[in-house]
Amino acid sequence: MTSATIPGGTFALSQDLTLTRMGYGAMQLAGPHVFGPPADRDAAVAVLREAVRLGITHIDTSDFYGPYVTNQIIKEALHPYPRDLHIVTKVGALRDADGNWPKALAPEQLRQAVHDNLDHLGLDALDVVNLRVGDFDTPVPGSIAEPFTVLAQLQQEGLIKHLGVSTVSAEQVTEAQSIAPVVCVQNFYNLTHRSDDDLIDNLAGQGIAYVPYFPLGGFSPLQSEQLNAVAARLGATPMAVALAWLLQRSPNILLIPGTSSAAHLRENVAGAALTLPDDELARLNGIDS
Repeated sequence: MTSATIPGGTFALSQDLTLTRMGYGAMQLAGPHVFGPPADRDAAVAVLREAVRLGITHIDTSDFYGPYVTNQIIKEALHPYPRDLHIVTKVGALRDADGNWPKALAPEQLRQAVHDNLDHLGLDALDVVNLRVGDFDTPVPGSIAEPFTVLAQLQQEGLIKHLGVSTVSAEQVTEAQSIAPVVCVQNFYNLTHRSDDDLIDNLAGQGIAYVPYFPLGGFSPLQSEQLNAVAARLGATPMAVALAWLLQRSPNILLIPGTSSAAHLRENVAGAALTLPDDELARLNGIDS
């Protein structure tokens, strides 16, 4: 399989950056609760190499996964990176000794986070850095101008190529765009959590990528009788249907489902290739979010 045959094809974030719509989220490469090292580091390395072998060119990560663990494993598995492989990371949080996720939005914290990502990934410049500003899965009202301006300055310094935002409202996206171009928005969204429908459509009209995190429900799998019924009629798994629905929802949606298993990764990629018939798509669209 090549990037040309990965489900959903590709999406151009800019003239110089095109990603496969089916990507890979590295969060699950860390230990339990995204904290500490994985139980099987060799398996973590193997799943990353399998993602590249399958033709995926979009890997999503963060230095606060672990912390530092996933980026170090990515470097071990894939460096020197294939020319068409692009790594998207995020800043704006830390992990404390108890495994909590305190925010880290002060200018010096953001600068340090960018330099740490560069070091742990073995890169001279980061393809995309998302500024994560909200709570765990919900935007928090207020200005994001100060932290986003810091990343815009780092972009001007050549350490970041493109900027994105995460866990933000539509108003915060607009504010960020007044400071520097935004190529992607990464928010909580899936078949049963669709509060961002209007934002997705607005971004699609601007040619901006929308990257839903927790596309399969997060730490608790999606629960929906309608989803299960559609999957049964199609002879597919509910997770395959949920991924296929996202790809058909809007052409600017990019997927980053995570797994620590190479076999599960192959299942995700194969399942996302499912084409949902119009009648089943309508049933899924009618699920209450």
